[in-house]
Amino acid sequence: MNKANVMEFVKKYTMILVLILITAFFAWQTEGKILLPQNINNLIAQNAYVFVLATGMLLCILTGGNIDLSVGSVVCFVGAIGAVLMENKDMNMWAAIVVMLLVGLAIGAWQGFWIAYVRIPPFITTLSGMLVFRGLSNVVLNGKTVSLTDETFIKIFGGGASCYVPDFFGMEGFNMTCMAAGILACVIYALVQFKGYFTRKKKGYETGSLAVLSAKVVALCAVILWFTYNLAKHKGIPAALVWVIIVVLIYGYITSMTTTGRYFYAVGGNEKATKLSGINTDKVYFIAYTNMGLLSALAAMLTIARMTSAQPTYGQNYEMDAIGSCFIGGASAYGGIGTVPGVIVGAVLMGVINLGMSIMGVDANYQKVVKGLVLLAAVIFDVVSKKKGK
Repeated sequence: MNKANVMEFVKKYTMILVLILITAFFAWQTEGKILLPQNINNLIAQNAYVFVLATGMLLCILTGGNIDLSVGSVVCFVGAIGAVLMENKDMNMWAAIVVMLLVGLAIGAWQGFWIAYVRIPPFITTLSGMLVFRGLSNVVLNGKTVSLTDETFIKIFGGGASCYVPDFFGMEGFNMTCMAAGILACVIYALVQFKGYFTRKKKGYETGSLAVLSAKVVALCAVILWFTYNLAKHKGIPAALVWVIIVVLIYGYITSMTTTGRYFYAVGGNEKATKLSGINTDKVYFIAYTNMGLLSALAAMLTIARMTSAQPTYGQNYEMDAIGSCFIGGASAYGGIGTVPGVIVGAVLMGVINLGMSIMGVDANYQKVVKGLVLLAAVIFDVVSKKKGK
């Protein structure tokens, strides 16, 4: 690669390079402990809710830098309803799951209505929701903890010690199914990337450098193989990771390959022009916040399954983790810019910082200071970059 290609690569994948550097720093500081298979598994289990919520938060941010402050309280409220229905009311697990999803959708639609059609500012609407649903969580739980005993629910949503995709090869001490999944993922990813490149080139579209694309594919495949190898040495693919992958694939496709997905970018880029072009911008806002409610419900299931209980304190600061992951992952504070893969990189970066500092024994208060400074740095980078662009 020549100098121009190197600069193009560095500019495009800045946050990935930052993630690599920070991971290397914590690997050095913790004497490699952060890279142990057990800790990599913990990184997924502890941050599954962040991946899910950040993906939904991205759609809100794309519409113009808007955010949803209520997601942590909604996670707590929906989780409380599910736990009470399954444990206190003896409701069937599948029926309880449907109820939780419907409650999440209803909350999202409620907030989306005020934001989209009445034009109440998202900050005010969701701040109200943060207070309302936190209070309702205490009412539903009566201020107490409700423990989950449904093993099927816990296993499906990634809680407990046995919540892993089984090894169909039956190898002892190494989950070959996990490794095979990693190899398959690399093959599919490489085929899609190179096929897309040559298709665009054949049609005369701008393609960028093949060398940059090749470096990107090799680097990402190496990460995937290293990641799945470490998971295979532990217990395999966690159930929570399966849910994260499903969410990432669905929303990655929606935002990059569908007309509806492009509407979010259009509204964030220039809402007036988008409206004049015939797009129903009110509907775009409504979809963004209704979807946020749905993903909050899924995050609630992942949370109560992991904790095997529901408590009135669950979900605190979840909104900050989701918002931070989006901005650190490249979403613009002005809207219209951001990708699902970028958000996942941001969420992983936040998770690595949390896990690394925890292993090092850094005080929880200082951990908050570091996370706050990282978030500020990401937004400053975004704002300064735009000023230079102008």
